[in-house]
Amino acid sequence: MANSSAVLALRHARQHLIEHGNMPAGVVNERLARSWERSIAAGLLPVGRLPAVEFSERDALRHVLVRNHELLAYSRPVMEYLFEQVHPSQSVVVLADNRGTLMHTLGDPNFMSKSERVALSAGASWREEQRGTNAIGTALAEKCAIEIHGPEHFLERNGFLTCAAAPIMSSCGQLLGILDVSGEQHTGQSHTLGLVKTAARMIENRLLVADCRRKRHLRIHFHAQPEGIGTLAEGILMLSGDGRIIGANRVAMALFRMNSLQVGALHLNMVIDVNLDSLLAQHRRRPDQLTPVHLHNGVLLFAQLQTDYVAAVAMPSASPASAAPPADALAVLDNGDLNWRSAADKVRRVLDKSIPILIQGESGTGKEYLARAAHESSLRRNGPFVAINCAAIPENLIEAELFGYAPGAFTGARKGGSPGRLQEAQGGTLFLDEIGDMPLTMQTRLLRVLQERCVTPLGGGAAVAVDFSLLCATHCKLREEAEKGAFRSDLYYRLNGLTVQLPALRERSDFCSLAGKILAGQHAGRELYLAPALLEQMQRFAWPGNLRQLSSVLRTAVAMLDDDENCIDWKHLPDDIAEDLLAARKQATAVSEEAPQNLRALSHNAIRQALEKSDGNVSLAARTLGISRQTLYRKMQD
Repeated sequence: MANSSAVLALRHARQHLIEHGNMPAGVVNERLARSWERSIAAGLLPVGRLPAVEFSERDALRHVLVRNHELLAYSRPVMEYLFEQVHPSQSVVVLADNRGTLMHTLGDPNFMSKSERVALSAGASWREEQRGTNAIGTALAEKCAIEIHGPEHFLERNGFLTCAAAPIMSSCGQLLGILDVSGEQHTGQSHTLGLVKTAARMIENRLLVADCRRKRHLRIHFHAQPEGIGTLAEGILMLSGDGRIIGANRVAMALFRMNSLQVGALHLNMVIDVNLDSLLAQHRRRPDQLTPVHLHNGVLLFAQLQTDYVAAVAMPSASPASAAPPADALAVLDNGDLNWRSAADKVRRVLDKSIPILIQGESGTGKEYLARAAHESSLRRNGPFVAINCAAIPENLIEAELFGYAPGAFTGARKGGSPGRLQEAQGGTLFLDEIGDMPLTMQTRLLRVLQERCVTPLGGGAAVAVDFSLLCATHCKLREEAEKGAFRSDLYYRLNGLTVQLPALRERSDFCSLAGKILAGQHAGRELYLAPALLEQMQRFAWPGNLRQLSSVLRTAVAMLDDDENCIDWKHLPDDIAEDLLAARKQATAVSEEAPQNLRALSHNAIRQALEKSDGNVSLAARTLGISRQTLYRKMQD
């Protein structure tokens, strides 16, 4: 905490700068002096009425959150960890975007009310030209970590704060946002800036790894000591298939003396003495082994190639027989929803283990997409993928369609007969969609095929051995159908090697990513997006037709755009869906006017029950409720 003489010296120095345009020597450092000068240039005064400052309206804030959804997703867990470290000091942890708009705050309830009085809350802008010298705005302007203590703030109304902020950078060196911890001046800790810088580095590394996985790039981890691999002190390079460096974390930037302009221009062999082909060859032999490498100045490092997509790399020297397998198609469909990812992870674990997979979910949730991705991720990917919709084939034809028929088996049969779809799946994957709608008589024959692994065509003939991986899907609860006698229980247990449930669109957390991917597929090279207010309402809508309905709506909306339009708004929607969305909004508004007290009562009741079941163990109660311990404490005080 600054003593009274230091406070007075700072106040005099600031006033001297305002009146004379220069700073007395030795009072403040260069960064603080530059920030004060920028504050004066913006027309701010240390005291008096604060000029009107920017505060995002709800729709504008929503657009900011959508634009930064990935940064938010990877920052929130780290912010919770950071809050646990600074919690005793009555602080607030803040995440701002690269324009200084606060997006998410997590704070001590006793301090939050004070911080909100100076607009330290979501939606507020803390750029220097609006709030004067402050850790968020000054870190944004200087693009470096910084602390601003008490009277160092340009506006005296912010003098009760002590703040530490660090920028969050992308793997290409672009500023993504600012992470900040603010608290009362007298509670400031000397280690806070170090904690914030460490937390920002954690977020940067998580974003880099996620970017590698999403884009199927390679990454190499470096450290001077073998034990340093996997720690925050490691350097990470992101590589394209030809060995070009297309991303790096801060440590790697410093280690290889790179700047952001060199990202994308340098190749791996320009910074170390080992080429990518050698690293890939060793990775295939021993994936976890570290490789000694040298910088061109002779410094020894240890390197480890890490990738979920070795197959994405084209090895010029590799023959087709030795080429790596295709990339994991399941991961390509992963847009970040944890429920969907859990289902895909379970499917991935049983691939190639002769375990049948049953996919359940509402109509339109993407069951066939998951099935195709499972096939393409398996060792049978080069074999056929035969999809049969059991609900779409007439009952009198389904037997011949599935099992084939001998020549002349029935009137209208092909002269040479037909092998049937089960034989067509030989060596590949058979996908039986809407298996719950298969007639009971066909269920009996299918069960026999699965047991004997042989197909006997309709009308006689020799039995033919079949070998395929089996995936099934249904919109109904197959176990309940079996219990009611509407589906053969013995077939159900034969199909139910692994059952996964796909979430409905209304239950997914990745709506923005899904909508963006659908729009990107509609018009290559044209950047299309949804108006923030429309996107917000779409996220709240129930979508009874799920992904199929959303895709249809967006496809129609894109067709309604003029050539010079990129933003999809209400006027571009089909009339029926626009009416449904507006009706849902009116209903939600009516409910929300009555809900706060009821919701608060429900929340308190749920907390009380969780605490009772956990015998007062707050951590266990928080896990039961699916919230953090800090959130539970905050809700207990509401």
